[in-house]
Amino acid sequence: MKRNKIIYYTATSLLTALMLFSVSMYFFKHEDVSVMFTNFGYPTYIIYPYAVVKLLGLIALWLPKFKTLKEWAYSGFFFAFILAFFAHYMIGDGEQTGALVALILLIVSYIFYKKTNTQ
Repeated sequence: MKRNKIIYYTATSLLTALMLFSVSMYFFKHEDVSVMFTNFGYPTYIIYPYAVVKLLGLIALWLPKFKTLKEWAYSGFFFAFILAFFAHYMIGDGEQTGALVALILLIVSYIFYKKTNTQ
């Protein structure tokens, strides 16, 4: 049980750090992110709302009482990371590794979240 919690908190903490780095890029390096979104074919007006949604998702991951909200956050991040991986892969910028790492951390966090809450 203790091992499961350590793995859960480690994976969730690393995922949080990665997501906070991503959100900080959206807010503080807006020009660079705008170029990236334009290369993807995405509109640049979604950058700030997407950063806010990422922050809200992180808050939901750390709230212990709202299990349904946490499930939705895991689901949203899962689809976001899959789409980010393929977006980077398709334009060939070589940045898909970050999305892959985030996806792995998310899956590990989710599996061990389930393990710690069913025992």
